[in-house]
Amino acid sequence: MCPRALEVDPICTARMLPKMLLLRKRATKNFHPSACKRCGIVYTMFKTVLMFPMLLRFLYRATTEVSWRLLFKAGWLWCSKSFFALRAFKKRCKQGIQFPPFLFFSLTNRCNLRCRGCWVETAVKTADGRRQTAAEGEGTFELSSESIENVIKIAKKQSVYFYTMLGGEPFLAPETLWNTIKNHPEAYFQIITNGHFFDEATVRQIKRFGNISPLVSIDGFEKENDVRRGQGTFTKAVEGCKELQRQKILYGVATTVTAENFESVLTEEYVNHFVKLGAMYLWFYVYRPVSADPVPEWSIKPDMMLELRRRLLRLRRKMPIILIDTYWDEKGFAVCPASKGMAFVIGPKGSIEPCPPLNVTKEWIGDNDGNFYETMNNSEFLLRFREFIGEKYNGERSQGCVIIDHPQELAEFFRSERVIDVSGRNFLDELTQREPLASHYLPGKEIPEDYWIYRILKKMLFFGMGAYG
Repeated sequence: MCPRALEVDPICTARMLPKMLLLRKRATKNFHPSACKRCGIVYTMFKTVLMFPMLLRFLYRATTEVSWRLLFKAGWLWCSKSFFALRAFKKRCKQGIQFPPFLFFSLTNRCNLRCRGCWVETAVKTADGRRQTAAEGEGTFELSSESIENVIKIAKKQSVYFYTMLGGEPFLAPETLWNTIKNHPEAYFQIITNGHFFDEATVRQIKRFGNISPLVSIDGFEKENDVRRGQGTFTKAVEGCKELQRQKILYGVATTVTAENFESVLTEEYVNHFVKLGAMYLWFYVYRPVSADPVPEWSIKPDMMLELRRRLLRLRRKMPIILIDTYWDEKGFAVCPASKGMAFVIGPKGSIEPCPPLNVTKEWIGDNDGNFYETMNNSEFLLRFREFIGEKYNGERSQGCVIIDHPQELAEFFRSERVIDVSGRNFLDELTQREPLASHYLPGKEIPEDYWIYRILKKMLFFGMGAYG
């Protein structure tokens, strides 16, 4: 049996399955797992792996393509600590305490790209009324290292050890980014990036710290990606992925599914493209028309959303890569992490925002003399926002995205709360003018996870570690 064949060729895997099962039969012919508890556990794991070729291929990839040191750190700092963070979160919920198990830091609104449909205001107006990408100076904002330090110091007391770093482009705030990661080796950081800054020295720095997993945004093959993200961005991002692969970094790819790229990104060809580039996970998002350039025609239609769900389940059984969504739980019910209080966003101005696309606030991280715990726990705005979402879905377990399902009512709610718009645009007017579309809320058409691995991951770890859904 050739491990390399198992890595990339599903046909070879199918051919080798009878030999794999024969190997399992011979290896366990005279074995009695009840004789030793530890051996019984090993026996069960061995039998499970051989019965699921996809799992075998993924484990082979992970142990040969990623540094073992980085795998160990991710297993402990990301997965294990996230499990304990969720347990502490559930305990807080029972006590009526409002504090999330995960946090986002939007380090800066600076970006070297101007992607269509991006809600981060990265452009500034020139004297003649034109818009240009923000680089330095007027119109740009950046969180300070000191403010982040204060938040993380308080958050760790609540068992929060997983942080997602957003932008703009996080690598355009290098001093803040590296200082934060360096000061917290016991935490884990996911960096959502366009992948244009992965030169050899930067990737070596990522490997040296070891508590980082980059998530590279690529929205389809070259044609579809470059329509949204700009000419040449696909090639540049793939070059970054190759450098991450060369240095054996644990990384993933984030793909936003639109009506334009739907048929190409939800295919084995697309997923296998990133398997060959060394990505260990592929994160699917659904496009949401929230920006100064919303492109509503890219939104997913209801029948497409259901098909997206079906295709995702099929791909999970075949492909040796972890396929992530944060839209449905293990039973197929729609999930809104913000409505559950799972994760909130610290904006580049220090604002506390309910969700990455919702750039509104009523609290700041400097409130209460910098006591972030008190500010979060006593935030009536965030509590009423969560209640508002529950009301829109009649208190059902299944809750979609109010930005898509109820944009005009959401705008009225924000106006009644007298929120501060920190988007850099007129965000409430944008919501008011937006027509309701279809989100991942599929009442009566729920499709539960049919692969046991994903059922366990979603039930125990909230698959996505608090990322937006």
